Amino acid sequence: MLAVVAGAWIAAAPVAFAVEIAPHRALYSLTLGSAKSSSGVVGASGAMVYEWGETCDGWTVQQRFRLRLQYAEQDGVEVSSNLVTWESKDGLRYRFNERRLRNGEPDEEIKGEAKLDGAGKGGTAEFTRPEATTLTLAPGVLFPTAHTILLIERAQAGEQFISKQVFDGATVENASQITAVIGAPRKAGPGADKVADSPLLKRPSWRVRLAFFPADDKSGEPDYELGMKLLDNGVSQDMSLDYSDYVIRAKLDEIEALPRPTC
Repeated sequence: MLAVVAGAWIAAAPVAFAVEIAPHRALYSLTLGSAKSSSGVVGASGAMVYEWGETCDGWTVQQRFRLRLQYAEQDGVEVSSNLVTWESKDGLRYRFNERRLRNGEPDEEIKGEAKLDGAGKGGTAEFTRPEATTLTLAPGVLFPTAHTILLIERAQAGEQFISKQVFDGATVENASQITAVIGAPRKAGPGADKVADSPLLKRPSWRVRLAFFPADDKSGEPDYELGMKLLDNGVSQDMSLDYSDYVIRAKLDEIEALPRPTC
């Protein structure tokens, strides 16, 4: 992982920063960034559609992706996923449903809901698929949207490092530990093309590197790392998924604003 430079902890009273999330739909193309020869991966292609919507009481996410990996000495593999989530704006309730396919055949479905007993308090996660399972969430666990908003708030405050437990329901496991290294702020620049010229992208941003550690981590090594340019409205650009043996890059090709609710 990149070297971590922890930001100075300011002892003064915390400053509240307003985060204005922009509901949007984004289309990314997926390609192979790099691969170690030992991985056997020689190519990758695919696409991802990400929709971050807003309701009167919560945030919705629908993510659909398809990725085909090509190998030097074996048949390629195509994986696809459809993820739908809802998270309350107070960050205390979360519903999730993901269906995954492998080479066009059903691979796994994960469905359930989670709740926290209050801000900073623990709670429970109840899975109904692939089978009924209940997990206890520790105090301080966040759900995904609350975590993204916190990252932006900390970035606006000039902090460079943050580590939190985040439950997203991606696996039938407890919350992952996510460490984030936040780079220096970047001012909005002129758009180089039609996509970059979108008002959604003319925003301040930061380079962010996230490392995802499993709940029962004993090795000290993350499952994977995610690098991206994170804008102050929640939009992500120039993403790279680092699985150690190979890196998948996600390039933003299209983006459009989604309507806000009338509440």
